[in-house]
Amino acid sequence: MSVLKKFFKDTIIYGLATVLPRLMNFILVPLHTGNLETTSYSDNTTFYVYAAFFNVLLTYGMETSFFRFFNKSNEKEKVFSTTFISLIISTFIFLVLVLTFTQQLSLWLNISPKYFKILVGLLVLDTIVVAPFAYLRATGRPIKFAAIKIANIIIYVILNYFFLWAIPKFNIDFPGYDKSDLVQYIFIANLIASIVTFLMLIPYFFKTKLEFSIGVLKQLLNYGWPIMVAGLAYVINENFDKWILPYLLGKDINGAYSGCYKIAMFMTIFIQAFRLGAEPFFFSHSKEINAKETYALIMKYFVIVGSFMLVFIISYLDIFKIALVKDESYWQAITIVPIVLIANLCLGIYFNLGIWYKLTDKTIYGMYLSIVGAVITIIFNVIMIEKIGFIAAAWATLAAYGVMMILSYVIGQKYYCVPYDLKSILGYLVLSIVLSIISLNTNTNYYINTFIVLLFLGLSVFFERNELKKLLKR
Repeated sequence: MSVLKKFFKDTIIYGLATVLPRLMNFILVPLHTGNLETTSYSDNTTFYVYAAFFNVLLTYGMETSFFRFFNKSNEKEKVFSTTFISLIISTFIFLVLVLTFTQQLSLWLNISPKYFKILVGLLVLDTIVVAPFAYLRATGRPIKFAAIKIANIIIYVILNYFFLWAIPKFNIDFPGYDKSDLVQYIFIANLIASIVTFLMLIPYFFKTKLEFSIGVLKQLLNYGWPIMVAGLAYVINENFDKWILPYLLGKDINGAYSGCYKIAMFMTIFIQAFRLGAEPFFFSHSKEINAKETYALIMKYFVIVGSFMLVFIISYLDIFKIALVKDESYWQAITIVPIVLIANLCLGIYFNLGIWYKLTDKTIYGMYLSIVGAVITIIFNVIMIEKIGFIAAAWATLAAYGVMMILSYVIGQKYYCVPYDLKSILGYLVLSIVLSIISLNTNTNYYINTFIVLLFLGLSVFFERNELKKLLKR
């Protein structure tokens, strides 16, 4: 099997572990938006904004550090055990502190103590399993990784339907069931699913001899702390809008904005699947003679697929809107979707470009770039939301990711020059944006929009016919 085919195979399997959970989350969007008012949906969004922030803080870049040193170290077991023990100790300290100051912290975060306790439980469980999940990926066990991830989301989805649909519909007598606070059951379902995942991964806690190395820890921390800062900046880029909107425009607007934002999740799914397959591959393939050419080829195909998804989603936006966000009160924010899709495509390109600072151990640049994006996000949102409304939040996301993408390319070519096919990449991006604009102005004429989708697909196959023939022959 060629190197490129192995990459695609692993990406498909890891992608399955990501795509299926995300697709199941799509199933939940109509359930949530159909049963929760926009204000409650805003509470749901805020809960997961805090979850994302603390997840980055609690893992402090250790996952990416683990991949880096596990692949290059002759003492792989020591790298795993040091990573695992470090995360266990820091998580325990976090748990003690938050349990001591639960009331004060929940008040400071403006979240109810009940929700906060569930949040803490989720954070602890999800942090403890980071090392075992990373071990599965690093040792080439994508199927087991995917199986556990999929089991988690299946439990989560089933419990969501049980709490939000089955109990009210069939008048099930469930002890303590509170119809006035349905959003809490989304959090409870997530907590139960995380408990099951933790139990499934317990055997991997003892896969290697537990040996803690201060030297290895220093290497992991030195490599990982810029990634942590970059991760926090990324959370700001992704979620600052959803955090500030309730304060500036109210929970109702934030709920509508967050609901419509979910439609752009198709692009997020694609990017996440790519990252799960690409990160271990990029590290393991870095010593190959043709590594840079392979990275360039992967980038081009990433852009082609991402651009196709942009055209496809926008061409059928009205269908996605009706299918996913059935409550028309949410549709007031539908105009953000095209902007957010393009922003996420820029983010995906940025992730792809970011291999230069990871392979050259210059992760500090990843931190700098993410901070630049975070500054743009914060300033743009604070200044512009009150002037032009929630649409400013979408434009802020595009501005932040666009600048990060351009800066990463310019700086990266100085330290790790990859021969990207800029002519083709820019060509596909411009073509997809132009076709998307046309489809937005066809008044939902699906014959024309279908032609637009097929046109992009046909042109892509035509321009890449020689490369595709070579790839299929490998």
